[in-house]
Formats: sequence, structure tokens, C-alpha cells
Amino acid sequence: MPIDYSIIIPAYNEEDFLQATLSALQEAIPRLDLNGEIIVVDNNSSDKTVEIAAAQGAKVIFEEINQISRARNAGARAAQGRYLIFVDADTIVPLALLQQALINLERGHIIGGGACVAGDIPLHFSMQLLLNLWNFISIYTRNAAGSFIYCQRDAFETIGGFSEAVYASEEIWLSRNMKKLGSKRKQSFCIIKQPPVITSMRKMQWYSPLRIYLYLLLLAVFPFTVRIKSLCTLWYRRPS
Repeated sequence: MPIDYSIIIPAYNEEDFLQATLSALQEAIPRLDLNGEIIVVDNNSSDKTVEIAAAQGAKVIFEEINQISRARNAGARAAQGRYLIFVDADTIVPLALLQQALINLERGHIIGGGACVAGDIPLHFSMQLLLNLWNFISIYTRNAAGSFIYCQRDAFETIGGFSEAVYASEEIWLSRNMKKLGSKRKQSFCIIKQPPVITSMRKMQWYSPLRIYLYLLLLAVFPFTVRIKSLCTLWYRRPS
């Protein structure tokens, strides 16, 4: 039976979240008309990430270089589907969201898109404000959050996939390139407002609101920092 869409999950030491992510997807896929597959890209994990992925029936591939964009691109190369859906390993995708993304892609006039984001825990007021602000920006600038991105495979390959020149914000670069290609093809890049994707707010538990705001200010003032891994600690360094 041919595969219509591929769900690609980059994962580095995600034993605490991956099982719930996969379980939600495995429950949703049989309820959809199209045939899907799940690919977990092990990005040098040292915990039980690979064992959990295999036990849940996902296809597991390995990407040696610890970089989010490389892991996403490796998963895309292994994918069989004509549609690609990128999901973070700490993220729950509601059935209705996955269904709407596939409907959008099947219609043909949508090249890809993303979804609004909801947290998995109650947040400090300042952090909820930040999340609300991101959703507003995402909708009106049509930039996808990295936790959920969907697109036409041929469009993904045409733009060269995710930029491997950056260690963070690769979803923003992809969104920009998709919008440019979509403009040429008369296709739109669509952010799904409801239901939102539900993603872990663990970074907002690990770091204080002040530290997160200062880090985002640094990225805004010095955007070249996303090209230097040692300066992207929010994505690559976890507290013990």
C-alpha cells in the first residue's frame, strides 16, 4: 500500500516525551483516509529514545551530526510520502489538526504551513504572553513553529529543505522559502489556528522568564547567533 504522508520526528534523548508523541500519532493515523508512516530520526541519543521509537512501530534512522535541521532533512530523505509533516518529539498532534493539514495539502492550492501552539502546562503570565505573541506573529506573518510543519514534498525538495547553515530558527527560513516558492506557484502557506498543536513548555520550566526574554533579545539584535551552535544553548543544552 503506497504511503501518502510521512511524519518526521527529530529526537535527541527524548525518552521522557517520545512515547506520548508516538502514541497520539499511532492512534490518529488509522482514523484518516490517507496512509501515513512515522520516521524517528535518532540524533545521537544516549538514552532509550531508539528503543521507545522501535517499540512504537516507528521507522528509525540515524543522523550522526547533532543539529535539528540535519535531523529533519535526514528524515525527509528517508520518507516515502508525497506530503511531509515535521513534529517535535515533545509534541502532541491532535487528530483534527493532522486531518486539517492533510486536507489543506490535498486541495493543491496550499504549499504547506504550520499551526498555532498551546502549552502542555499552565504558564507564568509573562511566558503565556510570549506564547500568545508568537501565535499572533505566526498567523499574520505566516511563519510556522518548529513543533508542527506540513508541506508538499516536491516543494520541500525544490527549496533544498531546512537550512543546515543555522542551528536554530530553521523553521523560519523554511517558511520564508516556502512562501517565496508558493508565490511563484500561486499556492499559499497556511497556519492552522484550531486546534493548536500541544507542545512541551519544559524550556519555560528550565529557565527563568528573564533569561528567556534576554536570550530572545540577543537573537533579535544579533541574528547571526543562530549560525553558531555554542550560542544556541536554548536548543542544545539541557540542565542536569
